[in-house]
Amino acid sequence: MGNTAIQQIYQAVNDNIGKVIVGKEDVTRLLVIALITGGHVLLEDVPGTGKTMLAKSLASSLSLQFKRIQFTPDLLPSDLSGIQYFNQKSGEFEFRAGPIFSNILLADEINRATPRTQSSLLECMEERQVSVDGMTMALDSPFMVIATQNPIEQQGTFPLPEAQLDRFLFKIKMGYPSSDEGVELLRRFKEANPLQQLQPVITQQQVLEAGKDYAKISIHDELLRYIVELVEATRAKEEVLIGVSPRGSQALLRASQVHAALMGRSYVVPDDIKAMALPVLAHRLALKGINRGTAAAERVIEQVLQQVAVPAEPLPERV
Repeated sequence: MGNTAIQQIYQAVNDNIGKVIVGKEDVTRLLVIALITGGHVLLEDVPGTGKTMLAKSLASSLSLQFKRIQFTPDLLPSDLSGIQYFNQKSGEFEFRAGPIFSNILLADEINRATPRTQSSLLECMEERQVSVDGMTMALDSPFMVIATQNPIEQQGTFPLPEAQLDRFLFKIKMGYPSSDEGVELLRRFKEANPLQQLQPVITQQQVLEAGKDYAKISIHDELLRYIVELVEATRAKEEVLIGVSPRGSQALLRASQVHAALMGRSYVVPDDIKAMALPVLAHRLALKGINRGTAAAERVIEQVLQQVAVPAEPLPERV
């Protein structure tokens, strides 16, 4: 599978999701990048902007096992992972798997659950495994968490801890549709829900092959240094309490490689890194004082992109 095949995956998924979601091609591109790299996505916006619909549309476009769980304050970690129950017929304890045993897990309104339940996702997101009552069980590949959350100013929400946020490859803001997009949205949904008509267009094997193939996208050492300098610059900003971690720099590398493939190249250029910097890095910052919102973090990343010198082009391709 080459770059063309990765482009075909995106095009097929984008066209399919476009039958339901109007005008969110950039968001769809990020979802596909996350899927190929094995990353997780946090969708944040006010209620009613299509976060859940987008996640369901992606799942319907793939021949993968999809499960959804609504996060609430009374949700327990065992509701996610599963429980051991006593089977009276067999006289033995058996494991009843929870929704986390899937390929795509939609964690709807994740910040309405308590921190204890939120943290139960840490192991599965990072290590692709679940531990229950002393047993460790591997999750199937690919495995992707798409979490939605309302802004923390909304009533009845619990902010995600920094360790949890760092596990997400992207944090994406949906945004409201334009007037024309709003009209088209009403036109599509006035008689039926187009989501119910979606059919899978990508197989599990295609996703797995793409997950191996993107790592072959080459990147020059000078661009690796550029990524590190961007990350280090976030730690030096006066308004930043905790800068981007090494996990963040690795995430930026992976996202930039797939972005290069989607652009039809077998190598990374600085524009790939710049395009991925905001959705990869902003949510990993912990800011000082009261300026803790998404907009403030994004301004820091934009400043860093302007301040850090970009390696001169053209760069020789490094294989």
